[in-house]
Amino acid sequence: MTDLETRTAGRPGAPGPPGALRRAAPALLGYAAVRALGLLALVLWSAARDKSAYTLLTARWDSLWYTRVAELGYGYEVRLPNGDVHSNLAFFPLLPWLERLGAAVSPLSYADAGFVVSLLASLAAAWGIFAVADHVYGRRAGGCAVLLWAVLPVGVVQSMAYSESLFTALAAWSLYAVLTGRWVTAGILASLAGLTRPVGLAVTAAVWVAAVVAFGRDRNGRDEPDGPDGPDGPDGRDRARRVLGMLLAPLGAAGYVLWVGHRTGKGPLGYLDVQAGWRNGFDGGAAFARFVAAKFTSFPAALAGIGLVAGVALLVWLYVVCVRQRQPLPLLVYTGIVTVLALCASSYFGSKPRLLLPAFPLLLPLALGLARLRTSRSAPVVCAVAAASAVYGAFWLNGSGPP
Repeated sequence: MTDLETRTAGRPGAPGPPGALRRAAPALLGYAAVRALGLLALVLWSAARDKSAYTLLTARWDSLWYTRVAELGYGYEVRLPNGDVHSNLAFFPLLPWLERLGAAVSPLSYADAGFVVSLLASLAAAWGIFAVADHVYGRRAGGCAVLLWAVLPVGVVQSMAYSESLFTALAAWSLYAVLTGRWVTAGILASLAGLTRPVGLAVTAAVWVAAVVAFGRDRNGRDEPDGPDGPDGPDGRDRARRVLGMLLAPLGAAGYVLWVGHRTGKGPLGYLDVQAGWRNGFDGGAAFARFVAAKFTSFPAALAGIGLVAGVALLVWLYVVCVRQRQPLPLLVYTGIVTVLALCASSYFGSKPRLLLPAFPLLLPLALGLARLRTSRSAPVVCAVAAASAVYGAFWLNGSGPP
């Protein structure tokens, strides 16, 4: 076992829900305060530009596609003059299902329900991030991780009727379930994450890798076929739950992708054709590299190019630090896949920052460093960054916004 595994394994059992909520309450209150500041800045900025902040949050870009799925179901598409076909089959169904449910049981519109789902999901995501960081590094680092996630420059997306907050909540709690040995819960949550975004395969991979490693430890540490370690003993039941979690994890994503293939008549790979209609795919980062390189052909665009190179370098450095700090393997696998898929998509370069929102374990090294500072030193830093994030989010949504 690694040193980190020894520390986490030595922790006492997780508190029950009331105790866990009390433990996370300061972090959640801090998160809510940061997001409230961001929304206030958005309202004021939008009013100054004679725009509706609520419309920006609920009725533009992808949020329109989600509400259209909730209202009319799948089958809507837009054919562009250049031949591209934008089909709503590209959008996974869990968020629209929840929007439809919210509209059915309340007077809310589909867009209103999407906004409420995102607000609640963002709080659930913050709690899940706290739970993971608290389990690995302790309560103070958990609180810092939540605040860092809240003050990300594109943190305003967490309050939009998008699927990022819902996915992050499901992913974080699935990872926490893996770290605490709740295999069936981890599998169910991974399956739901797979119904939310294509990157749900990262959660499935984390569950599978953790389970395979656990099976390897079982084989190396135990050779008795019967008794307490046999199929009817406690360890045997744990292995059965582990297998069940592995089987459940990919069902959501696989089920939707296969359904899209059947609906389009193009077989198991039909979803890739849907994404191709949006000019979206995986090319190993070649298109993104060309996009960045093109920035250096003129000035001041070269400054943006420098910023992009620095941003990618920061991500790589943070991941290396995560490895050197010996984060649990499920977190490393999940973060690596989310980051690679975000950076190596072949189009929608402006969306990459928000696609990286679910990669919250990248923030843990920064959270650990922040947690080591005295509150008198860390609080001003967090407040200043929160203010900058609020202003940037307001500026961003009133400009080009998330594609």
